[in-house]
Amino acid sequence: MVPRSSRPWHGIYAAIICPMRPDYSIDEQALARHAADVAGVPGIVGLLINGHAGENFVLSREEKRRVVETCVAAVGSRSILVSGVNAECSLDAALHAADAEQAGADAVMVFGPNAWGLGQDDEMAVRHHRHVLDATRLPLMLFQASVGAGRMAYPPTVLRQLLQLPRVVAVKEGSWEVKAYEETRRLAAEVAPQVAIMGSGDEHLFTSYAIGSDGSLVSLAILLPEAIVALDHAVRRGDLTEARRQHAIVQPLAKVVYGMAPGLRATARLKAALHMLGRIPHPTVRPPIGPLDPAEMARLRDALAAAGVLAAERKIA
Repeated sequence: MVPRSSRPWHGIYAAIICPMRPDYSIDEQALARHAADVAGVPGIVGLLINGHAGENFVLSREEKRRVVETCVAAVGSRSILVSGVNAECSLDAALHAADAEQAGADAVMVFGPNAWGLGQDDEMAVRHHRHVLDATRLPLMLFQASVGAGRMAYPPTVLRQLLQLPRVVAVKEGSWEVKAYEETRRLAAEVAPQVAIMGSGDEHLFTSYAIGSDGSLVSLAILLPEAIVALDHAVRRGDLTEARRQHAIVQPLAKVVYGMAPGLRATARLKAALHMLGRIPHPTVRPPIGPLDPAEMARLRDALAAAGVLAAERKIA
């Protein structure tokens, strides 16, 4: 549910995972509980569902719709729900966006097709987003990919056009580079100052908040929601001592989850961490991603302990 305010899209959103059973089917009960647990943390204004952390690249169209329906039933009355749209074909992306609207999502976030990593021309991105806009009346969030993702990251010429599309309300700014992040903020201030620019590189939250951010959409918030909210609040009130303290909690775990190759295994690390904490029944990820090896599990456990959350472990049947 979108609040009535002058800045309704600003704030901290948690990008949630999609719990699965050992047979790779979606565990809807665990999903509803996961969404409710995270959305219930003070300062978390919304959830990004069907994002990369939610394995949107391996879910069917019907499964993505069920994810939205499940989260709407669990938290839709008290949380902003943004559904990711990730499809290689613009026609499919339009169908998925329409599904999300019918299932009750408050907004959609359009991810660039993975094929764009091989290259795209300047018209492809605009055409792709226009297909989504034509299929739904929902507000739209953009996804600015990492500078290491090749042409999946929009150059300024393309981003300028995307920012000026109708109903664009925010950008999940995942450049993971300070220079690129600041350039996005400056461009938006010039051509679309009403669009919220959300610093969303999990390893660079402190830096993004210090430069200026309208919030975040990050998967690390499913593990450390209180610390990320506290970091954001500390920077906003100019308390750098407290901000550095929260950064010291967030950063080591961020490095273990996101800073190790391959980045695609971040979802497996998130699920393994949630399972260690007793927050989901199984750490299952769909292939080709596989489970973590013992060495990586040990690094993850050490990072959770250093962040002070492993002691809060609880068991889920």
